[in-house]
Amino acid sequence: MVQVSALDNMLNDVLSHTGAVLFYLLIWGLVFAGTALFLGVFIPFITGDSLLFGSGLVAASTGNINIMILVIGTGIAAFLGDQVGFLLGRHYGRGYLERHGGRRTQAAIVKTESFYSKFGWWSVVIARFMPWARVFVPVVAGVGRMNYFKFLSSNLLGALSWGVGLTLTGYYAATIPGVKSAAYIIAGVLITASVVVGCRTWRIDRAQRRADAAASNHPHRPNPLSTPASGARRPALFHD
Repeated sequence: MVQVSALDNMLNDVLSHTGAVLFYLLIWGLVFAGTALFLGVFIPFITGDSLLFGSGLVAASTGNINIMILVIGTGIAAFLGDQVGFLLGRHYGRGYLERHGGRRTQAAIVKTESFYSKFGWWSVVIARFMPWARVFVPVVAGVGRMNYFKFLSSNLLGALSWGVGLTLTGYYAATIPGVKSAAYIIAGVLITASVVVGCRTWRIDRAQRRADAAASNHPHRPNPLSTPASGARRPALFHD
């Protein structure tokens, strides 16, 4: 079990060794890479909710971090990360998604496509709070040729509610008397859950990559992404 103050202590150690400027850049870089570079698929515990909440806790406990600079930069990083994912999906299509991960990842992509088709504009906002959907919804929206300005507006709302909102939640939870202990408990639960999910996802996906590689050495075995009748690739949910 992770101690309730583990995240706070870790980020405070980072701050003491790097200084405020590098601390800002580290937080912003991880938030950006979580969606733009698919980093959030395997290590959501350092690119997602717990990172934002923890950075807010640190800002509340030290005078070296300006909370306004932190939240503005975090919001911009979250916004730009999704914009990059959207443009990658729009320019490279579903083939870009199919090149990432094993069958578990592909199953998550299919679920994300269904989620996007069901909620449309709101899916981009809601997905911010769902580790897997947060990574794939921007790309799926790009593949589905979502109107650019609609995505822009939904991405902006999502970045504000998630990136700015969770960081401020951590900050104010730690500064309101009598709430700090609860804030540590919440942070501990978040980071523990994220670590477990991230490690389990990485191990399962690695095993499935090996299984896919072994299956490719047996051409007579059916392709899990093929249709039973013709062996053709499953058609994309969205078309240009």
